[in-house]
Order: sequence, then C-alpha cells, then structure tokens
Amino acid sequence: MKKFLISPLVSGASLALIFGMASANAQTIAHVATINKGDTAWMTVATILVIMMSIPGLALFYGGLVRSKNMLSILMQVFVVFALIIVLWTSYGYSLAFTAGSPFMGGLGKLFMSGVTPDSMAATFTKWVAIPEFTFMTFQATFAAITVALIVGSLAERVKFSALLAFAVLWFTFSYLPIAHMVWYWDGPDGITDAASLDKMTAAAGWLFAKGALDFAGGTVVHINAGIAGLVGSFILGKRLGYGKEAMTPHSLTLTMVGASLLWVGWFGFNAGSALEANGTASLAFITTLVAAAAATLSWIAAEALSKGKASMLGAVSGAVAGLVAITPAAGFVGVSGALAIGLIAGVVCLWGVNGLKRLLGSDDALDVFGVHGVGGITGALLTGVFASPSLGGTGVWDYVANQVTPEYSIASQVWIQAQGVLTTVVWSGVVSFIAYKLVDWVIGLRVTQEQEREGLDISSHGEAAYHN
Repeated sequence: MKKFLISPLVSGASLALIFGMASANAQTIAHVATINKGDTAWMTVATILVIMMSIPGLALFYGGLVRSKNMLSILMQVFVVFALIIVLWTSYGYSLAFTAGSPFMGGLGKLFMSGVTPDSMAATFTKWVAIPEFTFMTFQATFAAITVALIVGSLAERVKFSALLAFAVLWFTFSYLPIAHMVWYWDGPDGITDAASLDKMTAAAGWLFAKGALDFAGGTVVHINAGIAGLVGSFILGKRLGYGKEAMTPHSLTLTMVGASLLWVGWFGFNAGSALEANGTASLAFITTLVAAAAATLSWIAAEALSKGKASMLGAVSGAVAGLVAITPAAGFVGVSGALAIGLIAGVVCLWGVNGLKRLLGSDDALDVFGVHGVGGITGALLTGVFASPSLGGTGVWDYVANQVTPEYSIASQVWIQAQGVLTTVVWSGVVSFIAYKLVDWVIGLRVTQEQEREGLDISSHGEAAYHN
C-alpha cells in the first residue's frame, strides 16, 4: 500500500508541506492535544514580523523604487491592500483555504470565524502539540495579505487605485485561496496511526499536498502565484508613458535599502515561523534563510560587476530578496550547504530574470515582481526537491506511520512533484489573473489617464504628495 511520506521536524514531527495544518478537528484535538506556551509566544512574534514585512517593509522597498511623484501612491496601495485582505481573510478566506472541502477549495463552515474561540486549537507538525487556532489563522492572514500586496510592484505608476482593489478581491478569492488550499491543507498528524488513517488523511488533503509537493513557507502559494499575476498585469495594463525613452530611475535607494532590510528581518518570521513550533526546525529555517539571502546578495553583485563593471546598491538589495524568495519553499527541508547553493544560484538566475528575460518578454513589470518573485520562486521550488535529499544535507521525508525517516529519497521523483506544483500555480494564477484583469478593465478601467499618469498618482489619485518643495 502506498504511504504518504512527510518531511521531518527535528523532534520527529514535520510534514512535507508545511502549512497544511489547518485547524484539524478541533473537538478531537481539544481532548488529546495541549497548547505549548512557548510555541504560541513564538508564533505571535513571527506573525508580527510578517506584518512588518508588508508595512512598512514592502511599502518602503517599493516606494523607493518609483519616481517621487508616485511614492505616496505606492505606500497607499500596499497599506490598503494589506488591510483589505486581512478583512477578507477573516470573513471567508480562512474558511475556504483551511477547512475540509474538495482537493481544490475548502468549505464555508468558518465564515466570519464561526465556531472559532480562544479555546480552539490548530494542529502543529508534532503529534498532540497544538497552538491556538486564532494564532494560526492570524499568521496565515499575514501571508495572504503580503502575497496580494506583492502584485502592486508590477502595476506601479499607472494603475487606478479602485481597479487595484477590485482586482485584489477577485484574485485573492479565485487564485490565492485555491492554491493555498491545494498546497497547504491537511488534517494534521494527530490521527495518523496506521496506513489506513494515513490514506484517509491524504484523501482529505489539498490536491498538491496529497501529491507530496514540498512548500515550507510559500514558494508556490506566495511568490510564483504573485509573480505570474504581476507579469500578466504588466502586459494587460501596458507600458508606462515614456518607458524605454525616459529615465525611470528609483527616486530613493536609501528608502529601498531600509525596506529591504525590514523585509530580511521580517522574513525570519515568515520562514522560521512556518515551523509552527519553537523547535529545531524553526532554527533550521532561520539559519537557511539567513545564509541564502547573504549568498544571493553576493552572487548578484558579483555577476553585476562582471557584466556591468560595477556592483550597485540596487543589485545588493535585489539579490537579498531573490535569495529570500528562493529559500522560502526549502527553508525547513534543506541543510545549510543546500541553502548556500540555492542562494548563490538564485542571485544569478534572478539577475537574468530582471534583465535578459524581461527584455525577451517585452514587459514593463515596473518593479520586477516576476523577475525576482516569479523566477526566484520557481528556482527555489525546483531546487527544494534536490537539496531536501539527505545525501545533500536535507531532512529527507518522515513516515508518520512508522514514525521514522524513510531510508529512500528520489531526487528525480521529488523534483517532478515540485514541477507539478510549479506548473499548476503558473497556469492557475495566469488564467485567473487574465480573467480578473479583463473584468476589472471592463467595469472600472485599469489605467489612469495620460494626464494623471504624467502628473503622478500621488496628486491625481490621492490629492496628497509624499514630498513638498
């Protein structure tokens, strides 16, 4: 009988697909599981760190990259999109992503957090260890919010504010939620006692989770998903006025560096928090995140210096983000050497993504969301299948029935499973994004007028300015 194999945590408890833990059966857990105060405290801190990644981290990172006349508009877009998705997640997003339903979408049993109380528990990756369900729900809310906010970078300096918000609602509902459910939803390990119970859990899990796709903290769900949406949007929205003819240099690399630094710090909550416990796997995800970002910084600026003669600050921060993106799906599954390799590869590949590939595609992805998040996410997702192998320092896979690491690991087989996750996300996000953009364009109109674009979105869209002379 086929066994569903799951990746290990240091204490003998990890699952192949990190987030699928959802709320499990709250009634069952309440009788047998206990909440660990240390885990809960760590997850609260991790959630705060992810909020910091979005506001102010992502907002400042993006803001510094646009022209000064559009600075406030970017801050506004990131800030309000973040708030919008938090409300939608609490209303219906959590229920559709993390309750039982079909392999592609959850149910409506927890609309507006129905039935969730301070005593409700969510499973972790250790049997009979839980965290408060509100803690898990809030942590996941921040992931959803920053994912949609990432798309802002592709549409910068020419999208209507109202159109952006309308698109955010549609894309969150029909792209983010299904992908999150497919990749991360499962019932938790508590009920796995034999092959039959494992098969039952697998049958109820998300479609890609059941296949065994590894995504520790969101390579597919967050980065590829948003990267594809941004790329599609850049084509449909069209190029900025003067693109390729006028200088569109970042107005403040100082602020971009500050934003990137906040992203890097916040990313430890993003990745290490995805262990859902304060344990050895959280520490592994922490060090792999640190190493990959550092390695990608160096490889990006080294390749930049070789090709252009100089290493730039923009290159350094872009490299760091590329490394953070690429290590996200792998953080709890690979060793330090694997993280170093992933970071070094990602820096070079993403540099090509924002230069050579961008020219080949002919898109005006204003802040290179696809070049960094899309390309970096694909690179990291595939390399996860390679470096998760114990022979290369990875954690291998954990069999929850035998309660031990399986002696077998096929790199080729796992990479193929990873590729299925990548392809599914690319196609799903691409189709949903295209339809959503077209609907919004038909009803509202996606783009501001030429006069408004020339004036800058700060004044034309919001009646305010980031700077005053």
